[in-house]
Amino acid sequence: MNTEQTGRKVAVVTGAGSGIGRAVALALASAGWSLALAGRRAEPLAETAAAAGDTEALCVTTDVTDADEVGALFTAVRERFGRLDLLFNNAGTFGPGGVPLEDLAVADWRAVVEVNLTGAFLCAQAAYRQMKEQDPQGGRIINNGSISAHAPRPHSIAYTATKHAVTGLTKSLSLDGRPYRIACGQIDIGNAATEMTERMRTGILQANGETAVEPVMAAADVARTVVHMAELPLEANVQFATVMATNMPYVGRG
Repeated sequence: MNTEQTGRKVAVVTGAGSGIGRAVALALASAGWSLALAGRRAEPLAETAAAAGDTEALCVTTDVTDADEVGALFTAVRERFGRLDLLFNNAGTFGPGGVPLEDLAVADWRAVVEVNLTGAFLCAQAAYRQMKEQDPQGGRIINNGSISAHAPRPHSIAYTATKHAVTGLTKSLSLDGRPYRIACGQIDIGNAATEMTERMRTGILQANGETAVEPVMAAADVARTVVHMAELPLEANVQFATVMATNMPYVGRG
């Protein structure tokens, strides 16, 4: 059923099959949103949709680095729901972990850039086009940045560089979206408990060369923040938000 008939807002969540993406999708479902769930594998998307209960959820297997697949995702959203109110631009990868800069393969660098930056751009561009053209005009894009958008970890040059670039993407989208009621913000997350951060609990390299276990926080705490950002009127915007495990070594000297 078209959302113009139901009155429910519509969100696209990329990387929705696990981790932060799944947590945000479930929080949006609890808040009454309809969902388009995007990710590389169908089975995890179906699991997220099932966990969302009675929420209307469209699952679309999507490689965010492929412009044609991204285009097909947003076409499916338009055909199913009639409009788009939110893109949570979440799909990302760390790339190979713990590889010293001098040993990082060019192919691995490019793979991280393709997902974290080009993929984010392709999804934002498609969402922007739809939000600009729909009636009523407008919508919101929330980019998943990272603590690494502010400060790097050792041996993380590809991930850190792309997350700094996401900040530039966010600022440009905010500026270019002004005439069309398209708001864009960014959430920078530190040590949410997901499969991608398992190494935090067993010990991870610190800036001083030591290895230390780091505290983590629940992904649901991040999701609540995204819902808050998403549900603001378009006249208001959280430009940047940092949500992190309170005692992680980020502020000060760690």
